[in-house]
Amino acid sequence: MNTRVKIAGVELKNPVMTASGTFGSGMEYSEFVDLNKLGAVVTKGVANVPWEGNPTPRVAEVYGGMLNAIGLQNPGIDVFMERDIPFLQQYDTKIIVNVCGKTVEDYLEVVEKLGDCPVHLLEINVSCPNVKEGAIAFGQKADCLYDITSAIKKKAKQPIIMKLSPNVTDIGEMAKAAEAAGADAISLINTLTGMKIDIHKRKFVLANKTGGLSGPAIKPIAVRMVYQAAQAVKIPIIGMGGISNWEDAIEFLMAGATAIAVGAMNFINPYVTEEIIAGIEGYMQENNIEDIREMVGCV
Repeated sequence: MNTRVKIAGVELKNPVMTASGTFGSGMEYSEFVDLNKLGAVVTKGVANVPWEGNPTPRVAEVYGGMLNAIGLQNPGIDVFMERDIPFLQQYDTKIIVNVCGKTVEDYLEVVEKLGDCPVHLLEINVSCPNVKEGAIAFGQKADCLYDITSAIKKKAKQPIIMKLSPNVTDIGEMAKAAEAAGADAISLINTLTGMKIDIHKRKFVLANKTGGLSGPAIKPIAVRMVYQAAQAVKIPIIGMGGISNWEDAIEFLMAGATAIAVGAMNFINPYVTEEIIAGIEGYMQENNIEDIREMVGCV
């Protein structure tokens, strides 16, 4: 039984990875999860300089999920290279670094610094507010997405995965723009923009007013968008958004994802990634599926 998949020439032992921002760099989770069993660990977003993130409160529970407005708080690329990469190198898993920035130059600085580091893939978070475009996210306009993808592709030594925002009219158009600009893969979906109001205090629950909605509530939207993207492009897709168990993971594979990432559910059940890997293997045995790739896009 073969569970191996390839993303841009990088072979993962199975299609299960962590979603950026929900797993740190694996340090906190390594006492619950054997990182050696994961296909890949996707790190929290890393910028060229330390980011403080948004003011608190910045997390709120909602029906079927959570809102977060962390604001990509991170210690910056220098601390990350010194601390996090050596930690992850101890494990037999692929390392995918999520990169964020406020200008194209910010992204390029991080990508260039990572060029000679022992990391396998770069995931580019284009849901960051582009300060030069009046704070609209890089991933919300096809021409903007094309420009940043091609600029990063020229400088990156590792293959690049463009992480697409669902807060767009046509996800297929965005997927095509990323592919046309040279992206090696795409990942989707990032969080949906949401809001919660405290009716007793008559004010917003999050200091930022809005936050990103993640968790089981967004899964049907994510599956639909992964399917649409898979119809639009030939490059591999990493599917995510509300994956809670192995059944959810298989849905994404059947919609056209080559691999999947688990996010919010890590907070509820820190063992979830290992359980999903075991569940996929059990499903394959039960259904006499020799190669996991038979399931990819089978609908």
